[in-house]
Amino acid sequence: MAICVPVRDMKDTAAFARLVRESSEPVTVTKNGYNEFVVMRSEDYDLMREELAKAKLIRVLADADRAYEKGEYVDGPSFVASARERYGL
Repeated sequence: MAICVPVRDMKDTAAFARLVRESSEPVTVTKNGYNEFVVMRSEDYDLMREELAKAKLIRVLADADRAYEKGEYVDGPSFVASARERYGL
């Protein structure tokens, strides 16, 4: 169940920290009835960032597979020769 608290509830920092720590999902903090920000446990945030990084990597790999299927690639020796020429290596 979503947890939503008014910003004034943050005055008791120990109780607010306990609420966030014990919650299985992020806590939405509101101000004047509108969402102001979201607070979550550090380990949940780290996991979210890791999952986002994995999703981005999968998208890049899928794009590379599509390019390869279309023949839009350069073989290794050609790439090295082009880089050496371009950058004077």
